[in-house]
Amino acid sequence: MIEITILAVMLLAALAVGVILRRREGRVRAADVIEIPSARADLLAAVGVTGSVPAVLHFSADWCGPCAAVRRVVADVTGQLAESAQPPLDIEVDIDAEPALAKELNVLSLPTTFVFDSEGRERFRISGVPKVTDLRSALEPLTVAA
Repeated sequence: MIEITILAVMLLAALAVGVILRRREGRVRAADVIEIPSARADLLAAVGVTGSVPAVLHFSADWCGPCAAVRRVVADVTGQLAESAQPPLDIEVDIDAEPALAKELNVLSLPTTFVFDSEGRERFRISGVPKVTDLRSALEPLTVAA
């Protein structure tokens, strides 16, 4: 009887952890706005985040299934905002080709998406596949002229 009780408690704990992790996936989380160290700035500039316009940087890999969904979401949102005062860039980075940048940005899982403002500062980080409405609401204020 004790074994069954322990099993039931473990299953409930695993279910609770799974529900919590699932709810966090794809959520847009604000990042702390910090000054960009020169090494990070150099790595970002090498992939196209120059700090002249907002940018959506998403890490992917050939072997990543959900990364295709991220491509579609980011392309859709950047396409919708293409006529804005500061249209955002859509930058996709292969994690296998740029491991130093992934390490610098603490990318621990795929897909991971970043939103940078027009000054090149990280504003948002999204783990998993973002929702179109969430990504657009995070990116839209950054595309208006200052």
